[in-house]
Formats: sequence, structure tokens, C-alpha cells
Amino acid sequence: MTISNSNIQSYTNNNTQLNNSLQRVATGLLINQASDNASSLAISEKLKVQASGLSQSIENVNSALALTQIGDKAISEQSNILDSVKKDLLQASTATTSQEGREALLQNIQKSLEQYNNIAKSTNYNGTTLLQASATDTAASSSLDFQAGDGSSDIISTTAIQANTTGTGLDALLNQDPATFDAATASSYLDTLDTAITKLNDYRSDLGSTSNQLQSANRNLASQYTSTMEANSILIDIDYSKEVTNFNKQNILSQVGAFTVAQSNISQQNVLRLLQ
Repeated sequence: MTISNSNIQSYTNNNTQLNNSLQRVATGLLINQASDNASSLAISEKLKVQASGLSQSIENVNSALALTQIGDKAISEQSNILDSVKKDLLQASTATTSQEGREALLQNIQKSLEQYNNIAKSTNYNGTTLLQASATDTAASSSLDFQAGDGSSDIISTTAIQANTTGTGLDALLNQDPATFDAATASSYLDTLDTAITKLNDYRSDLGSTSNQLQSANRNLASQYTSTMEANSILIDIDYSKEVTNFNKQNILSQVGAFTVAQSNISQQNVLRLLQ
């Protein structure tokens, strides 16, 4: 009596399926090598690359949001300074203020404008100066481009900013000679200051618009990332309950197959002994 080839083949197949099922349970993945499902694996790899790009884009956008928030807070403080300067100018413009008092107000104004320039000089994100060209260059800053997606056209940009006394037209007031700072001169700066406040508000508004764009992009990217990861999960992640059931089934079949082969071997040995 010989072992049936079909029994051996069945036993071998059951063992292979049992080992595959065990690997899937151990890794939690439906596809562990190309031979499992080559086309699904190729799609999965593409989805992983896409998800990686989306993840980096989300990091880019979060960094850009932090940058715009820093710029916004700095300009907010500059606005407070100009509000204070206007109050001092109004006081200096009235005839009831003495010349000595007017000169004291101008000194306070100029100290405030120096701080206004210090904010423009020092405000930066990761070494990038935000409110002027650089810490030592009072020209306008460069427009900043943020990569907010995985395509070359997914760019969100800021506008150039020159939030210092040069950019907002306040250099003359900063350098005003106290000896010639009378009520009429103080009054003449009021319109200049209002223009500076408007320009500063425009800069802040532009940053706010950029921030809104970035927040919208962030929500969209997060949604895309989640959908991409879910799609990949459907392709490669196992259903644990289903796979454990399959593993138990293959385990039983493998044990039955082993028993059948063993019994066939025992029967063959018995026949040989009888023939001796």
C-alpha cells in the first residue's frame, strides 16, 4: 500500500496555506510579498508614496501657519505702537501743550518708532526675516512660497512686507529735529501716520488671507491623507476575525492531512512486515 499522491499534494497545499495565514496574522497584512497579489501591491506602493507626500505637505502647511501667526502677532504689536504714537502726536498738536512738553512727547514718539523698527528687524521664523528683507536690510521682504500639496502648482504665497519706518513712510518723524517740532509740525504728521496705520493693516490683512488659505489647504490635505491611508488599508490590511477563522481551518486540515499521511505510512509498514 502506497501513500496517495493526492494526499501528499493536499497535505503540502494545506501546510502552505497554513503558513501564509500565520504570516498574515503575525504581520496584520494581507499582502506580504509580490506573489500574494502583485497588482494590489503595486497600487499599495503608489498609495504609500502619495500618503508620504501628503504628510510632508501637511508639515509644510503647519510650518507656514506658524510663520504667518508670528508675523501677525508682530504687526499687531506694531499697530499698538502706532496707536500710541498717534495719541502723542495729537497731544503735541494742540496749543495747550508747552514746547518743553512737545519735545518730551517727540522723544517718546521716536523711542516708540525705534522699537517699531526693532520689531521689523527681529521678527523671523527659522532664520527668515518676515517684516523686512533681513535683520540688516530695511528693504521689503521677499514673497514667500509655501508648498501646500504634492503638485508643483500647489503653492500658497505671501506678499512682500516692509513694516518699518521706511516702508510705512515714518522716517521723517523718526528723524524730526526737536527744536523745530511745533504744534503745526506735529499736526502735519497726523495724515502721514494714518497712512502708515492703513499700510500696516494691509500687511496684516494679507497675512490673514494667506493664513486662511493655509488652513483650508490643511483641512483638504488631512482629508486626502486619511482617504489615501484608508484606501491602502483596504488593500493590504487583513480582517483579523476572518483570518483567524481561516487559520484555524487550515490548521485542522493540516493536522488531518498529517494524520492521513501517517496512517498511510503505518499501513505500508504493516504490509511489508507481513510479506517478510
